[in-house]
Amino acid sequence: MTSSKSILITGCSSGIGRCVAQSLHTRGYRVFATVRQPADMAELQSQGLESLLLDLNDSDSINTAVDDILTRTHGTLHALFNNAGYGQPGAVEDLRRDVIRAQFETNLFGMLELTNRIIPVMRTQGHGRIIQNSSLLGLVALPYRGAYNASKFAMEGLTDTLRLELAGSGIHISLIEPGPIKSRFRANAHAAYQRNITPEHSAHRTRYSGLEKRLTKIGPAAPFTLPPEAVLKKVIHALESPRPKMRYYVTVPSYFFALMRRILPGRAQDWVLQQVSRRENG
Repeated sequence: MTSSKSILITGCSSGIGRCVAQSLHTRGYRVFATVRQPADMAELQSQGLESLLLDLNDSDSINTAVDDILTRTHGTLHALFNNAGYGQPGAVEDLRRDVIRAQFETNLFGMLELTNRIIPVMRTQGHGRIIQNSSLLGLVALPYRGAYNASKFAMEGLTDTLRLELAGSGIHISLIEPGPIKSRFRANAHAAYQRNITPEHSAHRTRYSGLEKRLTKIGPAAPFTLPPEAVLKKVIHALESPRPKMRYYVTVPSYFFALMRRILPGRAQDWVLQQVSRRENG
């Protein structure tokens, strides 16, 4: 399919964001691929993409990027893919207030501020697609991912609310809920762990040893890991279907946990999630 429709994508330096940006550009979309670092912007521009700097932690950066894009498109934008984000590992009792705040600034508050800048544009033109890259950890919680779990649960709540509030506007909003995807997510999570967690002073120090091994493991990917193209397929459906889905599951674990939430009682769910965590972290 060829399309001249425009889309703003956040977090395009690697992984899902880069894959979707490059593939939609090839598909005929006018892609605005945003990143935080000038070197990543230059690389994407060299590939023919329109790339801009956008830091979700900085309101001025958000407004500057949106103003630039709307100037280029004469005030229109067909779609927004909120992809940028990171994971902050660590037991909840080891997470300082500023650490959780930083997780929410990027994964939730910045995403919401950007979305709220775009919604009036879509209301004026009478149509639009908003796609949120959530996670299976927006469906269920796993130990030692509390900050990330909470940010994605909050994203899901805001998105469900927005969907109801946008009814009749011509704007469709969808959640994508991936499980393990091949990307730099674990490497970035390990860097956040090293910055903000002091394992030797924690009651969880024994479990942290296994967590560190998982985050730094070299070799075959974890079971059920898929390439970012698996997310791309769902993004294309959310962009092009006359009736996009509310939620798109990606990878076997996402389908499994979505089903588990519907059919198992709470205690049974907790048992399954504890077993998954023990297998992962030792």
